Amino acid sequence: MGKTKYIFVSGGVLSGLGKGLITASTSLLLKNHGLKVTPIKCENYLNLDSGLINPIEHGDPFLCEDGTETDMDIGTYEKFLNEDLTKDSFITMGQIYKSVIDKERNFEYKGEDVEAVPHVTDEIINRIKKLALKNKSDVVVIELGGTVGEYQNALYYEASRIMKLRDKDTVIHIHVSYLPTPPHLGEPKTKPTQLSVKLLNGMGIQPDIIIARAVSYIDERRRERFALFCNVDPESIISAQDLKNIYELPLILEKQNFSNILLKKLKIKTKKLNITKWKKLVQLIKVPKKHQITLAIVGKYFSTGDYHLKDSYAALFDAINHASWSNNTTINIKEINSQKSPKEILKNLKEVDGIIVPIGWGERGVDGMLTAINFARTKKIPYLGLCFGMQLAVVEFARNVAGLAKAHTTEVDPKTKYPVIHIIPDQIRNLKSRAYGGTMRLGSWDCKVKENTLAYQCYRKTDISERHRHRYEFNQDYLEHLTSKGLIISGKSKKENLVEIIELSKKDHPFFIGTQGHPEYKSRPLNPHPIFLEFIKACIKNKKM
Repeated sequence: MGKTKYIFVSGGVLSGLGKGLITASTSLLLKNHGLKVTPIKCENYLNLDSGLINPIEHGDPFLCEDGTETDMDIGTYEKFLNEDLTKDSFITMGQIYKSVIDKERNFEYKGEDVEAVPHVTDEIINRIKKLALKNKSDVVVIELGGTVGEYQNALYYEASRIMKLRDKDTVIHIHVSYLPTPPHLGEPKTKPTQLSVKLLNGMGIQPDIIIARAVSYIDERRRERFALFCNVDPESIISAQDLKNIYELPLILEKQNFSNILLKKLKIKTKKLNITKWKKLVQLIKVPKKHQITLAIVGKYFSTGDYHLKDSYAALFDAINHASWSNNTTINIKEINSQKSPKEILKNLKEVDGIIVPIGWGERGVDGMLTAINFARTKKIPYLGLCFGMQLAVVEFARNVAGLAKAHTTEVDPKTKYPVIHIIPDQIRNLKSRAYGGTMRLGSWDCKVKENTLAYQCYRKTDISERHRHRYEFNQDYLEHLTSKGLIISGKSKKENLVEIIELSKKDHPFFIGTQGHPEYKSRPLNPHPIFLEFIKACIKNKKM
């Protein structure tokens, strides 16, 4: 095709507008024009990755195949593109500063005084262009984290300005901004976005396209006035109203000729858009469902102060949705804070059709999770344990079935008499030196699934791979005792022989499985994960019983 083209996506007025969804939708549309598209997320924080950030602070870190712990938006890109991404698609300001400082210490700048411009901006640009070259990308779509006007992200904007200055025909800028509709006025107001564009102009950037986020569609009259004040063609003002279903966004954008506007501005000629599969997906989501079930997610990261949030389990909610559509099922979810009293948790678990215990760290809320697991096992409620939920299922079984009173994970009780879950032995030294960033089993690990098990029923094959993010393991000193009492080990890692999947016999329970991996990170709207598909099937069947 020639030169790689670059699309920067920025946000204005307020955060949380959906820049990630715009970036993902843009990537999806261009990919389905036959282009090789690579998305990148530029984060403002000084962390090297998202691994050590409290999920309540910044949402569920998304885990890539290569083990990179990234922002949730990387997960959105993967789901829309139906492709695996790597560490190269995730940039933090911490990475950039560290790289620049390391180069300075290695005398790579030959004694220059190292400055924000050009050294930091060049580092950003080099990262972007290196990935474009590596992937042989036709188009790279770069999402700039935060909101225009913040000091933390100014150097990303400066890098985009410099890239356009050096080669104006290869760079365009999409600005996503908010148009509030005050109830007493009843119409969307453009002034906040006008001021946002003015901030962009002050940084030497003129947006080529404005995507107007609002409660409802922007009419032609406001579109034309809006374009005039922001110095943008009316056709380049794209409306993005609130949607119940995020996967409809590419279709809403395309109704406004969005991808052809992009191609025209980028001066790219390519084949006609084909999004038939995506249209079928949206139709599948919208069609009235035959079944309805209630799932309980018992976790510790639902509450922050007086507020309740879902972002801490974003990938899990997505995976449930993906599997529900294929199962022709509407799902009601009870979000249960595991820090509540056992009595309150049991009250909330009444009349649920399935129970999930997800990822977690540390002792807070563990008793509530164990209460939920015991309820699921004894009441024959379909159960899915994810990572911590698998480990605690082993603890509950050891205590209440295998006779190992007060058995525990050493993460919660380092002095437990029966450490059925323990630290990965090779990582003890790292933890003692507080090197938390390098102590986990991360990324994709191959697993061998035992035939004639529930796990095999889910995967329908013996060789699988799941993404991992944990540092504690099943203690194989207890393997013989626990399996003699009925615990089934249905999956082990191929090379290390570590326990990956545990379950109960279908003779004893309709569906009880725990996985050390994170299937939620591999689920896609066009390819739901098999464990979630089978879990929801079991919940539907359980409801009928």
